[in-house]
Amino acid sequence: MKLGCIAERNVVQIKKTSHATKSSLSHKQYCIHQEGKKIHPVNTSPASSKILLSGASGMLGTAVRLALGGRNAQLLQLVRRDPVAAGQLQWNPAASPAITDPEPLEGLTAAIHLSGASVAAHRWTPAYKREIRTSRVDSTKVLAVTLAALRQPPKTLLVASATGIYGDRGDEMLDESSGPGSGFLANLCREWEAAAQPASDAVLRVVHLRFGVVIGPSAGALAKMLPLFRLGLGGRLGSGRQWMSWISLADAVSAVLFALDTPTLTGPVNLTAPQPVTNAEFTRALARAVHRPALMPAPAFALRLALGQMADEALLASARVVPARLTSADFRFTHPTLDAALAAALAPAR
Repeated sequence: MKLGCIAERNVVQIKKTSHATKSSLSHKQYCIHQEGKKIHPVNTSPASSKILLSGASGMLGTAVRLALGGRNAQLLQLVRRDPVAAGQLQWNPAASPAITDPEPLEGLTAAIHLSGASVAAHRWTPAYKREIRTSRVDSTKVLAVTLAALRQPPKTLLVASATGIYGDRGDEMLDESSGPGSGFLANLCREWEAAAQPASDAVLRVVHLRFGVVIGPSAGALAKMLPLFRLGLGGRLGSGRQWMSWISLADAVSAVLFALDTPTLTGPVNLTAPQPVTNAEFTRALARAVHRPALMPAPAFALRLALGQMADEALLASARVVPARLTSADFRFTHPTLDAALAAALAPAR
């Protein structure tokens, strides 16, 4: 999941970028300056003017931030700590008001809300479930209310969600018209999306970005799998028959920008590749990519023993999700197949 140069203004200009510009598009281990060459030109568009972004420190948020910066957008980042740079605005969703001085929010073109505690960080204790919910549902409601109350609110609000809303659905093909499932994750996602209703009531265009598993080079699910697979100790999870809906990091970022720029997209949008795979297929593809066998399956009972409810809903649940709305809007995937996504993710950084 090589990010490459997602952050460039458009693909045509990438080869003309100076060395100084390329240096500015690097962040930690992320190779931002290559992937932009692969983003289909249909997905590119003129820069937006003033964008609010939350959750800019994670793998996805970092990539989105750099992509927007590469389009010369004026960025305003919501941060929970004291601001340390220009373009940062402190907020505390648990406080009232969450933002002491909302004046910098006036005249925004759009807001992108990506923050939230990881659902896979550790076992779902009651306390951690509350943290997951608060970081998503409560923060989304606070932001939606804040934006709706502005004199000049933005026209668009993109809010992260997840394919976990569909629950455990076996082999059923799922798109945005499919109803929600059951369980903690499904209920969480349903509340998460409902929390943005104040923005919809204020006539903002609200898009719920239902992310699948994002395949990125140095963080997220792949980063947790790679050490075992590189040692030849990887294997399927449980039966391996459960469906996994995934998307490369490059395509995830490109899809966020596409949703930002496409006024006809509203409501739920699945950010998944067009070819979901079973866990067994994913396991074989990853083992093939690192040139190792995958002979060490993790039995379902062992996963449940170690991780409890999270194992059933995050690792063993089956969601065969397709990106119907992106496809119908003519979004073009850079990595439509898992082999292509893994090859990009595992390629040496340049």
